[in-house]
Amino acid sequence: MFTGLIEYVGQVTEVRVLPTGKQLQVELGPLAEGLRTGDSVAVDGVCLTVTAIKGSVASFDVVATTLAKATLGGLSIGRGVNLERPITLQDRLGGHLVAGHVDGTASLQKWSRASGGRIAHFKTDAQLTDFMIPQGSVALGGVSLTVADLTNGTFSVALIPTTLARTNLGQLRVGQSVNVETDLIGKYVAKLLATKKMGQVTMETLREHGFV
Repeated sequence: MFTGLIEYVGQVTEVRVLPTGKQLQVELGPLAEGLRTGDSVAVDGVCLTVTAIKGSVASFDVVATTLAKATLGGLSIGRGVNLERPITLQDRLGGHLVAGHVDGTASLQKWSRASGGRIAHFKTDAQLTDFMIPQGSVALGGVSLTVADLTNGTFSVALIPTTLARTNLGQLRVGQSVNVETDLIGKYVAKLLATKKMGQVTMETLREHGFV
């Protein structure tokens, strides 16, 4: 489990094609200290397992299913990736609960200016925005963010200068995609309501049943 607070932006040092997918080698910088084979690391929001480590470079095997669902298949040597190690029970939950299980991707449509930062506008599958609410949490590229505006299939998030400087989101160009993980709690609420056949999940439905 992760929080969506990025610890380090590492670089992809090698990409190898495997029979089952691809192997990524990533320079982890200070995050490599104490890391062992079998440990988990969120790479651009995707929970991956360390298969080997040499110095500050770790190897991750990525299966075809993950490559198809996330942006990792498009990574090339030299690309910066957001990295986060799993939280422990002693850590503060500064972001929100992030599982590292990506739901899909969203493409950047445009940047706009905001007081003290920038607003990123994205387009994605309407099934993903169904799990979002205004001022709710969403993880983009592994970064915990707040949904600023929302319509069917589009949404925006505000990025403060610190986030732009300490993650790779500030380097996004129009047309590029990021990994999206919608709020874990929201998924359980939606499942519960669907199981009870309470109809479409709307803000009115959530208020009626005491969720907001």
